[in-house]
Amino acid sequence: MNPYFTSVEPEKAYRLINHGPATLVSASHDGIENVMAASWVCGLDFTPAKLTVVLDKSAYTRQLIEKSNKFIIQVPNAKQAEMVHYLGTHSKANEQDKLSHSDVECFYVEGIDQPFVSGCSAWLYCELIPLEANQRDHDLFIGEVKAAWADSRIFQDGHWLFESAGDEWRSLHYIAGKHFYKIGEVLDVE
Repeated sequence: MNPYFTSVEPEKAYRLINHGPATLVSASHDGIENVMAASWVCGLDFTPAKLTVVLDKSAYTRQLIEKSNKFIIQVPNAKQAEMVHYLGTHSKANEQDKLSHSDVECFYVEGIDQPFVSGCSAWLYCELIPLEANQRDHDLFIGEVKAAWADSRIFQDGHWLFESAGDEWRSLHYIAGKHFYKIGEVLDVE
């Protein structure tokens, strides 16, 4: 296990996604795992911590979440850009060996039966708050964040360290096609 895998208080988990990064969503049900890229992930509440994610009806991962009622949101980094793009442009529905083709490596945390993607900067374990009308009509899923972790080389004391970590640790921000931005410099205001 990554020695830098450090717990984050669920009430502060929104800080892991508040800057609008491209994310990876992973889920498992009945021994079937999948990982997909998602850009529309947003913090929703502090206590209990909640987030939203938009998952199209055609997404294979969505089916796993609807069956298991659990999922992981990950914050990948610049060194994972090619993998993120691959996971976002290929579906397990048409490519059963998608995960091996993408070179994604997963690990499990004791007591949680959902796959975590190795090498990311942050992870949020969520349990689905099933709201069928939202899911059906808007593809909008709400998860309660039950636990969160971050890599302490890039996130400490409730704050990202993008300004002092290497460029490869910067989060990705998806635009379109094969175009991402990496998070920029810090700008503090009075």
